[in-house]
Amino acid sequence: MNHTAAPAVPPPAPAAAPRKKHRNLAQGVVESFTQAIQAGTLKPGEKLPTESVIMDLHGVSRTVVREAISHLQAAGLVQTRHGIGTFVLEPQPANLRIASDTIRTIGDVLAILELRISLETEAAWLAATRRSDEQMQQLGEALARIQTSAGQPGSVEADVQFHQLIAQATGNRYFVDILSDLGNTIIPRARVNSAQLAHSDPAAYLERVNREHDDIYHAILRQDAEAARAAMRTHLSNSRERLRRAQEDIAPQA
Repeated sequence: MNHTAAPAVPPPAPAAAPRKKHRNLAQGVVESFTQAIQAGTLKPGEKLPTESVIMDLHGVSRTVVREAISHLQAAGLVQTRHGIGTFVLEPQPANLRIASDTIRTIGDVLAILELRISLETEAAWLAATRRSDEQMQQLGEALARIQTSAGQPGSVEADVQFHQLIAQATGNRYFVDILSDLGNTIIPRARVNSAQLAHSDPAAYLERVNREHDDIYHAILRQDAEAARAAMRTHLSNSRERLRRAQEDIAPQA
């Protein structure tokens, strides 16, 4: 009696590991690579997987991967070499960092803003002369997030990233080291409180800030270094002036 052989059934594919639910998909990718770097699984000088591989591993879009890489760059964990890939950096000495718990008063924030003005005006000048098309795309995406999430917590994160991306576009890792630290500790606190402290109408305040960011972006896009420097100085000087006025209002009450 003839028996027809049953078709071979391929072994079941291994079940994908359940992905954690993250408030932000990009942050999930950042945390994964940060842990791998800190654990030594990814060592200094080692190349990260390609965007396509990261997309498959984490089940995310290319936009999410690029945002995650930008955060890793801003944290000083990796460096992207145009046309080659993204590589793990040597750990940074702890003494380069500015402790956030030392920034307690408006006067402290004003002092940091003075430092940022001197650094970031030159960073904008260099970024305008050295930026790549890919960096401009990332900067434009950060600007769009600032504008579409105005007044929401996401706008603060996008604001931080906007300034960090400009530092990255300088091609000078020391701008990245310093400004990423200042951005993470200073920009959110100053940005959330500035409108209220300066007694400004929130909508008008956000419109001014968005316009200032827009001027910086378009100057860098045009590769107009002097205009980029001037736009960054205007933006940070305006922030300083708003906080200075707030400090004067508070001082008599002390």
